[in-house]
Amino acid sequence: MNKTNRGMIGKLRNSIRFRNVSMFLLDCAMVLLSIYLSLELRFEMYIPLRHILTMLHAIPFILVCYMSAYTIGGVYRIMWRYAGVRDMARLAGLSILACGLTLALNQFLVLGLFRSTLILTAILSTIAVGGSRMGWRLIAKDRMPMGTGDAMPVMIVGAGEAGAYAVNICNKNPGRLGRPVLLVDDADNKQGLRIQNVPVRGKVRDIPELAQKYRIREIIIAIPSLGSGHRMEQILDYCNQAHCHIRMLSEPTDSTESEGVPFLRELNIADFLSRDEIELNVDRIAEYLSGKTILVTGGGGSIGSEICRQIMRFHPRLLIIFDIYENNAYELEYELKQRYGSKCPVLTLIGSIRDRDRLDEVFEAYHPEVVFHAAAHKHVPLMEVSPAEAVKNNVFGTLNLLETASAHHVGRFVQLSTDKAVNPTNVMGATKRITEMLIQHFGQAGEMKCMAVRFGNVLGSHGSVIPLMERQIQNGGPVTVTHPDVTRYFMTIPEAAQLVLEAGGIAESGTIFVLDMGKPVRIMSLAEKLIRAYGYEPNVDIPIKIIGLRPGEKLYEELLMSSEKEKMVKTENKKIYMAHVDPISAEQYEEMLDTLRQAVHQNDESVVEAVASVVDTYHPWKD
Repeated sequence: MNKTNRGMIGKLRNSIRFRNVSMFLLDCAMVLLSIYLSLELRFEMYIPLRHILTMLHAIPFILVCYMSAYTIGGVYRIMWRYAGVRDMARLAGLSILACGLTLALNQFLVLGLFRSTLILTAILSTIAVGGSRMGWRLIAKDRMPMGTGDAMPVMIVGAGEAGAYAVNICNKNPGRLGRPVLLVDDADNKQGLRIQNVPVRGKVRDIPELAQKYRIREIIIAIPSLGSGHRMEQILDYCNQAHCHIRMLSEPTDSTESEGVPFLRELNIADFLSRDEIELNVDRIAEYLSGKTILVTGGGGSIGSEICRQIMRFHPRLLIIFDIYENNAYELEYELKQRYGSKCPVLTLIGSIRDRDRLDEVFEAYHPEVVFHAAAHKHVPLMEVSPAEAVKNNVFGTLNLLETASAHHVGRFVQLSTDKAVNPTNVMGATKRITEMLIQHFGQAGEMKCMAVRFGNVLGSHGSVIPLMERQIQNGGPVTVTHPDVTRYFMTIPEAAQLVLEAGGIAESGTIFVLDMGKPVRIMSLAEKLIRAYGYEPNVDIPIKIIGLRPGEKLYEELLMSSEKEKMVKTENKKIYMAHVDPISAEQYEEMLDTLRQAVHQNDESVVEAVASVVDTYHPWKD
């Protein structure tokens, strides 16, 4: 056969019209076969001649009923390769409808057929048409591309609906996703069962042994409801012992691309964190966000963008994304309009919090009622080199925003702070402590409700340690750690954003809210777990290199100063606390600003000295 003929046949096979016509003709044959078999069954394999003639006269009417029902009912729009129970139920329902039509025609046109024959025809047609589809599906599955047998062997943890979904998507693309060899599940009643011919061979504790026995190279954890916490850590420990690459089958979140469809993702360190599910007071958040104009500074950043996503759930009148960096802000606006429609109330404005005239222009034009302030210089080592820029942006930028918001009668102002503001050893942390002092001053001096929310490192934010480690692992190492004993508090981006909104709903002006970050995480342990999650062994396959603390860093972070611990107050939300700190006087406030204004004209040691003079808990970092 020449190339032209093969090309024409290939085009015919891929033609939707050709496919539908072929299926239509096949179904006609299946219905005719069903009519004949129903007669054979009715007359016990001996059909009288007169009944054959009667049936031949009625066949056109029966065919029209069945084929019309199948066509109008959408049988030829179903992708039978992926058909399920619902599709078979639709086929059965349409056969019943066709049967009803034939019974009615038999009654009113006096066709002379037995009702039992027509009912048998419906049953047999459903079996024949559905069976032909399923038979072809099995044949197509057996004709998988060559090399499938060499596909990567995969173990799936969880034999529920998610596990079945994982088996299905792997079977559809084994060359890319791997070949499912077995499942494990702790349920006793699932042991020995099969999902799409893949057996359940053991429990979670058997993962290391089974991985070695069946030469597993990848493990997919398919328990979306598991979340994080102790049980997740337990499962991951067993998976890590198997020295396999680990991935997760996750339920989609608001920030995922394909809404409503589970997806495979790489394991991240958030899966190792023991976290209780966050319980939000939705009514209280809705009370101060719904129907309001809300401004988010630094709205295109890691935390700011997630705050914007969370705000949109509460139907604001207008959400203003205010950022100096246009690319991230544009991408966020596009994402929100894709999700909520092109007419969703989102507006992106470019500008700097250091530009007082621009702030006045924005507030005068749009009159925001709530402000979330997430714009800041946050990279510790960079701010050690440029301390004046940290003061100009973090301190005086925040001051500009507070004064503008107060002058335009903003109702609520929420400042994002950091655990690095507690007993700071770096310029960035010290400037954030000063912004907390500004919040306290404005919170007590005016009608605007002001509050600061203090939390630690956010997993996955720009410049954070996790993305850096992942890139290092993917490049073959080494993974760099500053010190063997360094620890940090960690929180996921959605956790941080949700708790910021919750804290903003607590009407305690001038308060510093502290988020419960769980237990501090040892960075060396984090690096080891992340390396194992990629299927490697630390310091064997991927080396870990100690590089020393960077300027401004300390071994451990704190969430509270010693003076705050005694005044710590719980809120209704068990993950949010209030740290009451004595505010500075009006004289101290003015003196602080004068000192800083005089020092920011050049980046030198005088800036650090000025910051240290106004933040008595600041101990500048020294080599």
